Amino acid sequence: MIRSIAVLGAGTMGAQIAAHCANAGLPTLLLDLTRQTADEGLTRARALKPDPLFTPDAVTRITTGGFDEDIARIGECDWIVEAVVERQDVKRSLLARVEGHRRPGSIVSSNTSGLSIADLAAGRTEAFRRHWLGTHFFNPPRYLTLVELVPTPDTDPAVVRTVSSFAHLRLGKNVVVAKDTPSFIANHVALYGLIRTFEMVAEGRYRVEEIDAATGPVLGRPRSATFRTADIVGLDVLAHVARNLGERVGRHADAFRLPPFMEEMLRRGWIGEKAGRGFYERRKGPDGRTAIYALDPVSMDYRPSETPRLASLDAARGIDDTAERIRTLFRGGDRVGELLRETLAPLLVYTAGVTPEIAHTIDDVDRAMRWGFGWELGPFELWDALGIRAVLAATPVAAGLDAVPAPSDHGAVEIPALAGEVLASRRERFREGALAPAAPELEILRSARDRQRVVRANAGASLVDLGDGVLAVEFHSKMNAIGGDTIQMLNAGVAEATRNFAALVVGNDAVNFSAGANLTWLLLEAQEGHWEDIDLMVRAFQAATLGLRYADVPVVAAPAGLALGGGCEVVLHADRVQAAAETSLGLVEVGVGLVPAGGGTKEMLLRAVSGLPHARADPLPVVRRAFETMGLASVSTSAADARRLGYLREVDTISMNRSRLLYDAKMLGLERVREGYRTPVPPTAIPVGGDGVRAALDLGVHLAWRGGRISDHDALVGRKLAWILAGGSLPHAALVSEAYLLDLEREAFLSLCGEPKTLERIQHTLKTGKPLRN
Repeated sequence: MIRSIAVLGAGTMGAQIAAHCANAGLPTLLLDLTRQTADEGLTRARALKPDPLFTPDAVTRITTGGFDEDIARIGECDWIVEAVVERQDVKRSLLARVEGHRRPGSIVSSNTSGLSIADLAAGRTEAFRRHWLGTHFFNPPRYLTLVELVPTPDTDPAVVRTVSSFAHLRLGKNVVVAKDTPSFIANHVALYGLIRTFEMVAEGRYRVEEIDAATGPVLGRPRSATFRTADIVGLDVLAHVARNLGERVGRHADAFRLPPFMEEMLRRGWIGEKAGRGFYERRKGPDGRTAIYALDPVSMDYRPSETPRLASLDAARGIDDTAERIRTLFRGGDRVGELLRETLAPLLVYTAGVTPEIAHTIDDVDRAMRWGFGWELGPFELWDALGIRAVLAATPVAAGLDAVPAPSDHGAVEIPALAGEVLASRRERFREGALAPAAPELEILRSARDRQRVVRANAGASLVDLGDGVLAVEFHSKMNAIGGDTIQMLNAGVAEATRNFAALVVGNDAVNFSAGANLTWLLLEAQEGHWEDIDLMVRAFQAATLGLRYADVPVVAAPAGLALGGGCEVVLHADRVQAAAETSLGLVEVGVGLVPAGGGTKEMLLRAVSGLPHARADPLPVVRRAFETMGLASVSTSAADARRLGYLREVDTISMNRSRLLYDAKMLGLERVREGYRTPVPPTAIPVGGDGVRAALDLGVHLAWRGGRISDHDALVGRKLAWILAGGSLPHAALVSEAYLLDLEREAFLSLCGEPKTLERIQHTLKTGKPLRN
């Protein structure tokens, strides 16, 4: 069992790996040449945005030290991760010292991204080599979930199982076991594709902005696309990996040679974001505004970045299904189709050719690219989406690959053996269905849908039978915004679970749990003056959140990503919360000139005063904290941070691994059933401070306004929020009911809907995605 970790090397990766181990609650030893260099490395990591730590106090779990003074302390650790400079001689020298101090049975691994794992352990004892393997984390390790485990023939299989289970459950990682080959799986495949794309701008056929527009989200990949990703990673790092691959891959060496213009960029120090310029450069103009410039690789000059005008991309963005969208673009007769046929097709052919060398299965390749680089579809999923024959038609020669003669309709073209085997068996796809989950407990919602266990559905949400007596409410509107359809299905979920199930889970597989209420509907209704309709909708949402709180079965909310506004209010009213570690919870309504009115303000007040020692205790300090959290529209940077803000309670739990979230939520629901869940009783005596608390909160608003920190409209919203939290127009402290506070919420919300500046804020947010300060 792994209870403590030592990380050797406080560079970019080592310090971040140590930080993430601390996130997982593990005591972590971080060593470098000296304690000072270890401290400096940790400080540099803490300066990264976002912070590699979930919360600032997690750093207290990290102890720093120097190799000479503190190397013996690794004998106290269960797992030792080597993460020093990528030089075999340096690593081997350090590992010799490690062997002298590690305790028997402790695991030792290397975070190398490309060196041979077996070669690094050459000369070590059999006992060392049995507990030795590669553990390749991806940068940044807090956010990228892939860890490639690379055992050698000497590695004890039990060690692989132990590290795999620990990385998956405790560190929240998704694990792929790779073969000990150059750059393993993900970097090998990704770098081949990057260099093919770099060649397209080297020839002057495409601008960097055009390629980034065509290789980002529209292709099912991250927003950083190709060249922005290169700038973030650093061209020096890419060059190092490319040279290492070129030296070690034998017959494919030429495929990893950087174009001449990139060698010139390296010579000039234009290595990306950390140097201030790479493929892109930020420049401040005379007016203080920042402008983005893009590199022209032909002239080696920077010019103002331009938004590409590619009609096929605009059309494809309207296609929701990723496979269909990529297929449409690939077949297109324009520049985007040409680009994909000349870059994506060769990448797929190359990947199929080298897969038997680098991976155990095609599933491992697809998962590595999904988890390591954020691809929505892995290489073999793309083969199946585009069609094997279409991919081969775009790459007339697959030279140098292990190949078999193609069927007669391909003439003399050679194709990768894996593709040839598929076609020879008269199949058209590598898989008959979708990529299967890596484990039965993963993707349980998708598996339930595939088994046609959808109980009921509408445009906004569905009820899905997760098995074992647990029902799920799955949101699936745009950004999972909460509207009438969602509210209807929340109510239906509670009713259905009460009749036929033991527990109810509210969650989904989308990137974001819910971005909040449907502001488009609200804006249109307010502009038309339909106040009764707005009032009815707010009442309906309040009733739905209360329905979750007082359900006859335990309700578990399972948020991940953004859970804002109304989404946060759903979470606040669950019996328990099983949150993904990377969850951004927040009541952000003040940003659009409103107050939380789905029970959120009431719930934050309830949580604040629940800790008061007695009914006559001064509520102002705790109420002020709740007021500031909502008034500043504070959003948690992690689930752990959500506890600090009061959005999660101590009884709520966190899943480090997003892939396990709904399974963990389901298990929590069943655990609540076994514990003897009882429906809670609505509170009828909630202490509020009356005019005394309201005056104190209003004074804070006034001082912020006088100091120029908030606008007139901010002050109005702040006073409305203070009015609710103080209990309305009460002249003194009193005890009020939950229903009373909900009425205050609704009244304040409706009054703000009639304010022109609130409507301006909503309109601006819908148009730009950003708040307006008016």
